[in-house]
Amino acid sequence: MSAFALLLSLLLVAASQEASPVYPQAEITSPRLQVTVHLPDPHSGYYRGTRFDWSGAIASLRWQGHEYFGPWFERHDPFLHDGITGPVEEFQAGESSVGYAEAPIGGTFVRIGVGHVRKPEEPAYRRFATYEIVNGGKWMIERGPSYMTFVHELGEANGYAYVYRKTLRLEGDMMVLDHSLRNTGSKRIETSVYNHNFFTLDRRPTGPQVSVTFPFDAKATRPIAPLATLVARDLRFARELAAGETVFTELEGFGTGRADYDFLMRHAETGAAVRIRADRPLTKLVFWSAPRTVCPEPYVDASVDPGQTTTWRITYEFSEIK
Repeated sequence: MSAFALLLSLLLVAASQEASPVYPQAEITSPRLQVTVHLPDPHSGYYRGTRFDWSGAIASLRWQGHEYFGPWFERHDPFLHDGITGPVEEFQAGESSVGYAEAPIGGTFVRIGVGHVRKPEEPAYRRFATYEIVNGGKWMIERGPSYMTFVHELGEANGYAYVYRKTLRLEGDMMVLDHSLRNTGSKRIETSVYNHNFFTLDRRPTGPQVSVTFPFDAKATRPIAPLATLVARDLRFARELAAGETVFTELEGFGTGRADYDFLMRHAETGAAVRIRADRPLTKLVFWSAPRTVCPEPYVDASVDPGQTTTWRITYEFSEIK
C-alpha cells in the first residue's frame, strides 16, 4: 500500500470513528430476552440532557427476534432534550420541576435522575431546555446476568436531596422496572413521573399496522384526525406518518384504580406486541407519536415526604400477536 493510500485509509477510519462515537453500554440477558442498556456518564454518556432520568435507557431489546426499543431520530445529539431511547422517565412538578419556583436566578433546582441544575434568568421553566448541571450527584450500578440496578444519590441543596433507585429485571417474557425514591432532604418532594416509552416495534414506520388498545373508553382532548382515529378502546393510524408529522393528545376516561394502567401495543404485520402495566393508578395520560416511534406516556404520583420512600413498578410483557 502506498503512503498516500495508507494515509487516506487512516483518515477514513478516523472519520468513521468520529461519526460513530462509542457510548458506554452493558448487556443483560435471559433465555428469551437480550437487552443492551446505555449507562449514565457525564462525560461520554449517550444522553447528557436534563429532561429525562439518565438511568435505564435501552439501546436494544430483542424478544424472539422482535425489536422493541432503539433510535427513532435521524441524528443523535446527547445534549438534546429528547436525544434518548426508551423506556425513559421524566419527573415534573406541575408544569415545571422540583424546587424551580422557589429557586432564585442563579440558584439551583432539581431534575430527578440528573441532579441539581442552575436556574437562569428566564420568564418560565423551559421543559425542553438543557440546563447547566451544577451537581450531578453520585451514580452507582449493580449488575447481574439478568438484572441491572441504578442508584442515584443527590446531596442536599435548598432542602432537596434523595436516593433514587431503578432496577431493570428480566423474568420470562417480561421486563420489570422497579423504582424507589427516598427523600433524604428537609423538604417534601412534590412530583409526578411518566414513562415516555419511545417504542420502535421492529423498527417499522408508524402507520396503519400499529395499534394501541386501552382498558377503558379513551377520549382525546384534542383532534388527532386525519392522521389517527380513536374508536372506543383502540387507537389506530390512518396512514404512515410523513417526516415532521406527529400525533399528540391527552387522553381521558381512565378511573382511579391501577387496572387502567394497562396498554397493549402491537404491529399487525410483524406480530410484535407488548403489554405495559403498573402497580400505581394513572394521574394523567398523554399520547405522542412520530414517524419512527409510538409513545403512550402514563403518569403516576411519586411525591414523598422527608425521611420517607415511595415505590412504583412497571412491567413490559412481550408477545407475538398476528
